Amino acid sequence: MAGQKKLLRALAGEKQDVPPIWMMRQAGRYLPEYRATRAEAGDFLSLCYNPELAAEVTLQPIRRYGFDAAILFADILLIPQALGADLWFVTGEGPRLSTITTESDFAKLGPACDIHETLNPIYETVRILSRELPAETPLIGFAGAPWTVATYMIAGRGTPDQGPAHALREENTALFEALLARITEATIDYLSKQIEAGAEVVKIFDSWAGSLKGEAFQKYALEPCRQITAALKERHPGIPVIGFPREAGGKYAGFAKATGIDCVALDNSVDPAWAAAHVQADGCVQGNLASRHMVTGGQDLVDETRRIVEAFKNGPHIFNLGHGITPDANPDNVQLMIDTVRGG
Repeated sequence: MAGQKKLLRALAGEKQDVPPIWMMRQAGRYLPEYRATRAEAGDFLSLCYNPELAAEVTLQPIRRYGFDAAILFADILLIPQALGADLWFVTGEGPRLSTITTESDFAKLGPACDIHETLNPIYETVRILSRELPAETPLIGFAGAPWTVATYMIAGRGTPDQGPAHALREENTALFEALLARITEATIDYLSKQIEAGAEVVKIFDSWAGSLKGEAFQKYALEPCRQITAALKERHPGIPVIGFPREAGGKYAGFAKATGIDCVALDNSVDPAWAAAHVQADGCVQGNLASRHMVTGGQDLVDETRRIVEAFKNGPHIFNLGHGITPDANPDNVQLMIDTVRGG
């Protein structure tokens, strides 16, 4: 693997003295250059669908910090929009969607094969990035996991407990599973197009996986991830897949083997020592510094960063946060984290 990109070496199972590092939401509001580009775009969705500007904000943290990977700038809710749902963002409150709660709502959605007309600008962003990124920096494409995307489509917004989605799952299981199947099919096609355009890794974000308990976790978090991963690896042999079933707790153990993914991303509620013993035993892990350290900085940031690197040093590890960086983070703390990982 000599000469291969550090991130790809970790995903292939190689232990490295200095782990590769990138950061969820590394292109974002904590950076002044991002805020300037977003203002130029006009609004968040306009930025997502402007290939030149979306590529620019993807490149900004690479120029500033030299991360070992770039992640495509987009949003997990572009798939619902491409399927025919209305999508808009309310300043200070987040996304809003038209809801899918009845069979007639579901009937208004388009087939998965029709998503690409809407999403072609995203693929163009990937093509631009595959040309413009430094040779040593791989590009990560991504999508939301079907369960997480479905929670937004059913409720029409983010909710603290995903209650509307759980209610539909229990009251109209057939409709709920039909929606999940449509999202799964669309996600496979979407990620496949990203790979064809130049993404070298893909990540599946299941932000609300932790609210699925028992058998429901197996059916609606694990199984869709397995289906997506299997389909992508059949179409694109060798493509690495990172899975992030956030707040899965003990269910992180065995998740990679059960789904076929190459790396399990961990949230910061999981103890690194436990994860090294029970998750990293099956392959690469990613994580899992608490995002709050990017706000508070100081010796606590240094100490916790070193603790995580030490815990995972005996196996393949990608250093990352346990969740996305927040808008109130200090860019200097990001540099301190990177210097600590790379300099010990």
